[in-house]
Amino acid sequence: MYDWIKDKDFLSKMRRECSNVVNRLVQSINNDDYLEVEMQMVGSGAKNLETQNANEPVDLDYNISIIDINGNINDCQKIKEYVRKEFNKSLKSKGWGDCKDSTSALTTEKRHFTKGNQTSFSIDLAIVCETRGSWYRLIHEKTGNTYTDRWFWNEGPNSNGLRDKIDWLKDNNHWNEVRDAYLKKKNMYLSRGDKNHPSFNCYIEAVNEVYNKY
Repeated sequence: MYDWIKDKDFLSKMRRECSNVVNRLVQSINNDDYLEVEMQMVGSGAKNLETQNANEPVDLDYNISIIDINGNINDCQKIKEYVRKEFNKSLKSKGWGDCKDSTSALTTEKRHFTKGNQTSFSIDLAIVCETRGSWYRLIHEKTGNTYTDRWFWNEGPNSNGLRDKIDWLKDNNHWNEVRDAYLKKKNMYLSRGDKNHPSFNCYIEAVNEVYNKY
C-alpha cells in the first residue's frame, strides 16, 4: 500500500542526486542545436507527492519537455535515440550505468546510498511536448522486431488545460485535496493490479477530480 515518504533527509538527498543527473542532460541538450528542452518533475516526484509502496524501491519521474526543435517533431525515433544517448552520457558522468529504453520512458538502474536510509531508487525519464494545452508523451511501441517497431506521440488522457488547473488549485488552497485524491488513486489501482496507470496518469486524474469539484 502506498504512503507518503516521511524521511525528509532521504527525500532531499535522493531528489538532489537525481535532479543533478537530469539537469546535466538538459544542459547537454540545450548546448547542442537539435532540441531545446526543460526538466519537469512529475507524478510521485512532484508537488510534494512522493510515495512508496511498503519497503519497495522508489521511482522518481521526470519529463524532458521539448520547447523547440531544429527538425521534424514527428521524427520520434530520432528524438528518442538522441535523448537516450545524451542521457547515458549524463549518467556515466555521475557513475551510473546506461538507461533502458522502455515503452514510454528511459529507465535507469536502481541506486542506493551507502549511509543513512538505503532504500533503492531510480529515474524514469519521459519525453513530452505540450500542444494546444494538451500533453503528449513519446511512445516506443515494441514488437520484438526493430523493423516493425513504432514511435509516436500519445496524448495524455484528459490532460487538456492541466497547467492552468494546477495553478488555479494551488492559488485557491485546494492542493491538499489533490494530494489526498492522488494517494487514493495510487492505492486503488494497486489493489486492482492495474499497471496501466503510472504516477503521471494518477496525477492528472487527481487534478481533474478536485478541479471539477469546484
